[in-house]
Amino acid sequence: MNIISWNVNGLRAVLKKGDFQRLVENEDPDILCLQETKAMQGQAEFDLPQYEEYWHSAERKGYSGTAIFVKKGLTPLSVTTGFPEKLSKKYGLENDKYGNPDSEGRVITAEFSDPRPGGTGFFLVNSYTPNSKPDLSRLNLRHKQWDPAFLEYVSDLNKTKPVIFCGDLNVAHTEEDLADPKGNKGKHGFTNEEREGIDNIIKEGFVDTFRYFTPEGNGHYTWWSYFSFARERNIGWRIDYFFVSKNLLKKLDSAEILDNIFGSDHCPIKLVLKD
Repeated sequence: MNIISWNVNGLRAVLKKGDFQRLVENEDPDILCLQETKAMQGQAEFDLPQYEEYWHSAERKGYSGTAIFVKKGLTPLSVTTGFPEKLSKKYGLENDKYGNPDSEGRVITAEFSDPRPGGTGFFLVNSYTPNSKPDLSRLNLRHKQWDPAFLEYVSDLNKTKPVIFCGDLNVAHTEEDLADPKGNKGKHGFTNEEREGIDNIIKEGFVDTFRYFTPEGNGHYTWWSYFSFARERNIGWRIDYFFVSKNLLKKLDSAEILDNIFGSDHCPIKLVLKD
């Protein structure tokens, strides 16, 4: 099974460039998770008859949003959007001064079965984590509310069946995950608070699949600024991830960064599971 995650930074813009179509044609993903779609279902013109579409768009038009495309024949058992209401209330997400991030189309979850005898299947969570903002005005939301809520959410799912979660988590975890760690220390995307969120995910038993296959080394990035030819110079950040429950490790075949795919300031990432 081939699963791809991509922050497209506007699906309609990527479609106009032709990059989305090339990705689907060349990679033929079984499941495609998108972040920052900036569109409602039906607003973006494309023809993918081989896929079923599941969308969670933001209430605010042209902003944020996630979607999951699933090949026909792999129909999920269920699809849910956002966090459970009790979790949103527990962490006070509706109190954020920028608006409730749970109304911004940031989480969509699909539950899949395993047709093999004794198979348990898995939950696939597609997430677009709130950016803490250059002035760090949304850092408290990120650190005290969103990250704990998200971790509790995936941990609760994991009690039922294994979890794969992916998306733009808007943080570089270690100094090897960005080109200039010294120059960005304490800035949004590389604060101690944001990095702690990933530490807690790992402490809970989830595994960063890219680092599972590539434990060390820098230069492996998924986002580049549009300024100063950053992508050409590979001055980037690794802020897009696939995490899995530990009991799925035996099913992993590979985890890759598809940095040859353009069209967005992010590139896609790919996770391949064994049959």
